[in-house]
Order: sequence, then structure tokens, then C-alpha cells
Amino acid sequence: MAQVYRGGQPYGTGRPALLTPYEVRTQAFRPRRRGVDPDEVRRFQARLADEFAALHQEIRVLAQENDRLGRALRDWQSRQATRCRRSNGGRW
Repeated sequence: MAQVYRGGQPYGTGRPALLTPYEVRTQAFRPRRRGVDPDEVRRFQARLADEFAALHQEIRVLAQENDRLGRALRDWQSRQATRCRRSNGGRW
């Protein structure tokens, strides 16, 4: 699991750290006497890592869209406040 550091020491963020695609791909499993097929595990890890990568990309796109919409809303609110001040002489 990824650690967040502050001043060289692990720092709690209040929520678990997200797995990265790299961590999923490189996760090692201890061998067992009657364990699972290592090739099957690697295929599953690759599939899971690809899904994580797609989700991380979608989160980035949605965060950018959220920022854009927030800026548009602030601009609209500023324009509306300017119109309101003009129409009633500055009194709300």
C-alpha cells in the first residue's frame, strides 16, 4: 500500500491510500504447497491493473471537468451579481 510521508514519517490521510496499476502488476504472492497457477495470477493482475489505469484516467478527466464547471459557475455568479447591482443601485 502506498504511504504518504510528511517530514520523512508516514502520515495518516484519514482514508486508505489507493492502489496504483504498478502496485497491482508487481504484487508478489508467497508460494504455497497447493497454490494457484502463477500464470493465471499474472493474467488477472494485468487485467486488474488495466482497469485501475482506466479508472485513474477517468478520475483525472472528471476532476478537470469539475474544475472547469466550478470556474464557469463562479464566472456566471459574478456576472449575475454585477447585473443585480446595476439594476437596483447597488442594494440587494
